[in-house]
Amino acid sequence: MITVAAAVESIVRGSPVLEEGLASGILNLSAVARAIRPQVEAEARKPVGEGAVIVALSRLSGRLARKASTPKKVGRQIQDVTVRSDITEFTFQHSSTILRCQTALLAEVRGEGHAFVTFTHGVHEMTVMVNAGLEPLVERVFEKERRVARLRDLAAVGIHYTPRIVDMPGVYYSILKQLMWGGINVVELVSTYTELTIILEKRDVDRAFSILKAYFWP
Repeated sequence: MITVAAAVESIVRGSPVLEEGLASGILNLSAVARAIRPQVEAEARKPVGEGAVIVALSRLSGRLARKASTPKKVGRQIQDVTVRSDITEFTFQHSSTILRCQTALLAEVRGEGHAFVTFTHGVHEMTVMVNAGLEPLVERVFEKERRVARLRDLAAVGIHYTPRIVDMPGVYYSILKQLMWGGINVVELVSTYTELTIILEKRDVDRAFSILKAYFWP
């Protein structure tokens, strides 16, 4: 048997929407308490009064608000946001020769300062993203590999931030949520220690940039 507070926290943590609503203070605690009371009683294995659930929610919402990644906190860590258009994404099945193809492609584009080339290695596949002008080169270098997919007319929104972002929970969630609410589909995510690249359909990139700019620097 667990405490009412522990049961409430477990239920809230299991629902990102509920957790975010409590952190932002926009939910009616009485209504939430009535909705989750049966779950609280099931987890606590005893009858629980609505008032006890409200008290637990109130205390939890204060803790969540202090830990939340607000736009102002995130915005202070963003160094710049850039946009690249005309991106093509290739996905190839892994093979014993695919790393040689990767090395050959990098050798071909060495010295081209404006070339956009990004590799993502999964367990079964490799994704190669390049600016559209390099499509013929990728097709030639990887011609003997099994291509799984090719997506054209993409764009990349690059977010460069300080290393402090790494220690801020929920940052990626908050960024992607803005795009989701804007009805924008995210095709691919690529990240390094201080960079996040969001791959979108080219038709969505201007609106995505405006949404993120308004979020980071309202």
